[in-house]
Amino acid sequence: MLAWGDALLDGFAMSAKYDTIGVTYAELRKPDPRIAGIIARALGPARTVLNVGAGTGSYEPADRAVTAVELSRAMIAKRSPAAAAVVQASAEALPFGDKSFDAAMAILTIHHWRDKAAGLREMRRVTRGRIVLLTFDPAHRPWLTDYLPALAALDETQMPAMADYGRWLGPVQVAPVLVPHDCVDGFLYAYWRRPAAYLDARIRSGSSSFWAIGDAEAGLRTLQQDLDTGEWAHRYADLLALDAYDAGYRLVVAG
Repeated sequence: MLAWGDALLDGFAMSAKYDTIGVTYAELRKPDPRIAGIIARALGPARTVLNVGAGTGSYEPADRAVTAVELSRAMIAKRSPAAAAVVQASAEALPFGDKSFDAAMAILTIHHWRDKAAGLREMRRVTRGRIVLLTFDPAHRPWLTDYLPALAALDETQMPAMADYGRWLGPVQVAPVLVPHDCVDGFLYAYWRRPAAYLDARIRSGSSSFWAIGDAEAGLRTLQQDLDTGEWAHRYADLLALDAYDAGYRLVVAG
């Protein structure tokens, strides 16, 4: 476990990053009720829940006593006045005693942690029961990576392998979380059936991955061309018939 002061200082770079990304985050990253239902069911009967890497509060269940942990001051500032109480801290040094919570959750955040193993072990330390994670399988290749292979490389760099969760948390259950075609949460691969959305700089600003890969103009120009000519619809015609898609997101439940 990292020392509290060291972990907080180490997190300032990520906090500063999200102070920039967070400008449009609350607007674009609204919880999708179907995904929220999956997370709520996975939490089981827990009454006290810790939300690590909580951001603006997406997917925090309203019917439980939630404590949020977030590093970015900008994200904290964007939380609703009605949202759960939030503590500014890093995942790697949670300022709570052992077994303080019935359950814990971390939603699309683990790839930002400096020491993922330490963060998950800290979640295990402070949690009596289930740990619920929404994460991404870096072995998966959504169609967007055909145009932007840097995204696939980033996923491999940032995301733990699925086998890592069992090593760090003990026995886990893993299930795909299908993304609805009209998903209201603007995470990276949410627009799988709305490809033109990726041409909108405002939409891209809600995803940290686009900030991380930098210049994506060449791939986006090719996507624009394929949309204009109908090549995209021809190549991915099978997707247009789907209501939900396995884009690689996974629910990991431990405990």
